[in-house]
Amino acid sequence: MEAGQPAPTFTLPDQDGREVALEDLRGRPVVIYFYPKDDTPGCTTQACGIRDQWAEFEAAGAAVLGISPDTVESHARFAGKYDLPHTLLADPEREALTAYGAWGEKVLYGKTTVGVIRSTFLVDAEGTVAKVWKRVQTKTHADRVLQAIADLT
Repeated sequence: MEAGQPAPTFTLPDQDGREVALEDLRGRPVVIYFYPKDDTPGCTTQACGIRDQWAEFEAAGAAVLGISPDTVESHARFAGKYDLPHTLLADPEREALTAYGAWGEKVLYGKTTVGVIRSTFLVDAEGTVAKVWKRVQTKTHADRVLQAIADLT
């Protein structure tokens, strides 16, 4: 998946069990970030970075969707534990992960494994991928995404 391509559509359950469809978010920027696992150090840093700058994401009119293969129940615990204001989507069948190229081979501590490739996609109001970040740095993630959203307008 590269910038300039139409964003693959999906419908997945959120942390409350409600279905969320990407198509329903048209008309505003959408940040889609794929992460490996709820309540792990890097994923918590990334999610809490978004939480800590949530007012800026709201002011920009952006929707934020975090997607992992975890369950709805796991997402509910994670969101509750860290008071996460954004939507977490469960993708245990890896449909969205695969469509965005966020599932595959990666090297972790010198060992090749198959799993979630931490990546983020900014989708513009028309449904086109505007920016792609591969192998995201969790500590600076929110800042970089907010800058890209500002550059859209």
